[in-house]
Amino acid sequence: MTTVSAHVALTLGRHVDHVFGVMGNGNAYFLDALERSTRAQFTAVRHEAGGVVAADAFCRASGRLAAATATYGAGFTNTLTALAEAVQAHVPLVLVVGDEPTSGPRAWDVDQIAMASAVGARTYTVGRADAAATTVIAIEHALTYRVPTVLAIPYDVAALDAGPVPAAPEPRVPTPLAPRGAFAEASVRELADALATASRPFLLAGRGAWISGARDALGHLADVTGAVTASTALGRGIFPRPEFDLGVTGGFGAEGAMELVREADVAVVFGASLNQFTMRFGDLFAPGTRVFQVDVAPTATHPHVAGFVRADAASVAETLVTELIEAKSEPSGWRESIDIAALRAYEQGDSVAADGRLDPRTVANRIGELLPQDRVVVSDGGHFIGWANMYWPVASPDRLMMIGTAFQSIGLGWPSVPGAALARPESTIVLTTGDGGGLMALADLESAVRVAAGRGIAVVWNDAAYGAEINLYGLKGLAREPMMIPEVDFAALAAGVGAEGVVVRTMADLERLATWSAEPEASRRFLVLDCRISGDVIAPYQQEIIRVNS
Repeated sequence: MTTVSAHVALTLGRHVDHVFGVMGNGNAYFLDALERSTRAQFTAVRHEAGGVVAADAFCRASGRLAAATATYGAGFTNTLTALAEAVQAHVPLVLVVGDEPTSGPRAWDVDQIAMASAVGARTYTVGRADAAATTVIAIEHALTYRVPTVLAIPYDVAALDAGPVPAAPEPRVPTPLAPRGAFAEASVRELADALATASRPFLLAGRGAWISGARDALGHLADVTGAVTASTALGRGIFPRPEFDLGVTGGFGAEGAMELVREADVAVVFGASLNQFTMRFGDLFAPGTRVFQVDVAPTATHPHVAGFVRADAASVAETLVTELIEAKSEPSGWRESIDIAALRAYEQGDSVAADGRLDPRTVANRIGELLPQDRVVVSDGGHFIGWANMYWPVASPDRLMMIGTAFQSIGLGWPSVPGAALARPESTIVLTTGDGGGLMALADLESAVRVAAGRGIAVVWNDAAYGAEINLYGLKGLAREPMMIPEVDFAALAAGVGAEGVVVRTMADLERLATWSAEPEASRRFLVLDCRISGDVIAPYQQEIIRVNS
């Protein structure tokens, strides 16, 4: 007998090779069919949110679709924060869940379709006659709109005999959006003219440009124009010439680099939403800078944009290169006149802060020197996000993922590790998390250690507080007691699930990372560095937020 759940599993298994989640009443038949009848690998996590997070991280690290699964009711509601993050971050994935029977809700059922819709995810419900086709529709929706979709299996349908699995069409993904029509073509020509005559051209790229495959075209465009380059936090490493790249813009950027951006006379932004953090709350560009944006969004996403081209970043970059070469345009020469390395320099810190705890800047810089070169960094949310983004070099945008920041969430760090580890089996996976988020996600500490094993490192920035709240509200005089956390021994917690834990109270304690990196992967354990840092050192991006909100 081939059940409805088997139709879903067999069809999904043709398009994904990894599924993450927790088994329950609502997805038991689906997981049975997945295990017995497909080549897809199921990886168990310990909290339903972790399944969605792991699938999210897998997609960001590999560029391939993954799936998550949970049961109905409480299992589904546990996924909502992670589902909202994936929606906000435009990450395609499929979440397979159980749902209420077709005969009507039971006492413990909730309106899952309404809840998913409330966070921006569409639900497709399978039936006995259409399970395979509906599964393909859900996959196609996720890939077309770059959002997570929910695939629901009603409880009384899950085990019904649905007969042989029918052939279903392959999901169709839209072709890249090219400039079309006289207005769009004129906008591209205007942009080419602006770059050809610019004295101080500047190119900024985000994750959207990486997804479009624009890296090589953007590198060529920078060479043709002589532009200085930079990226958003999610686009770090997209430009191939680091010697002319200012790094990340916004609050994670070095002050000297951000001052140089304001000298640009023409700035072109590819595949970046220009949110308040990237734009330094409106202060990234000087008033005299002509700002152009290339994006697939319907319109410009910031009021400072003077010219907008709605199109795929790679397509426009390639067209601009062709037009500038044909016009025999000469590079500006601006970037060669600048000491980029000096402008990118960050404060090195004081080793030990005034309160006797470690200065996170010094710790971050030293960890950046010791980390394996072939690494993928996954970041939880919290005050500490500045340290990895400022001090740890990134080879490409798929090697540093901030899972939680789109939805302003903490507590999604540990389950990011399994997804990234399975997406990049050749790389070391590095988690950066705070003590607040680390405790919130603690259920999947075991998942991270089990899956990544000797390829995994976690850096816990342990300041015994919710640091962002201390900085934003404690400094305003609000009661600090709700913002504090008793100091937790993460090294001991790690040891309890088979990892090696190191409490880092001195800079010398970090040398264990150096010896760990030199050991064979097979003989070492997952390493957790419990860094006892000072909460008195405020990350520059938080200082910017404090300035705006004060």
